[in-house]
Amino acid sequence: MRALTEQQIRAAFVNASRREAANATLPDLDAVDWDNLDFLGWRDRRAPLSSYVVAQVDGEPIGVLLRAAERTGKRRKAVCGWCEDVIATDDVGLYVARRAGAAGRKGDTIGTLLCTDFRCSTNVRRKPTRAEAGQATDEELLIMRELRIAGLQERSARFLREVARTR
Repeated sequence: MRALTEQQIRAAFVNASRREAANATLPDLDAVDWDNLDFLGWRDRRAPLSSYVVAQVDGEPIGVLLRAAERTGKRRKAVCGWCEDVIATDDVGLYVARRAGAAGRKGDTIGTLLCTDFRCSTNVRRKPTRAEAGQATDEELLIMRELRIAGLQERSARFLREVARTR
């Protein structure tokens, strides 16, 4: 992912008001490993149910404000809809994004299951387990990794495009 400035991130939000974008608590951008990210995702320290995701989609940054569903009762294991990691299933939650434009102002939303720590980029880059890879060669393992990265990029971009779509 190409490194983004604070100004670029705040301007990228398609489903947040100017006030919401201005009030978003951003992570320490100097500490971000941009080369190993497919998207930048973080939770707002001041608003625990608010989270944000920014990614390059079709060469331009698109950012969305997400709301986490409140956790009630027993936690259930789930697979993240973006990284589809079968190992990290304990910390996956439902996130909902208000659609951009008039649809969002009417209350239309779209949701997905995501890793609550937004570690999808790390998950797709990990070495496959023996159950996932079998007797794969090093070259085949590299291909598997690249396919997982491409899948994450495609699924996250599809979600962001759908939020941004104003019909």
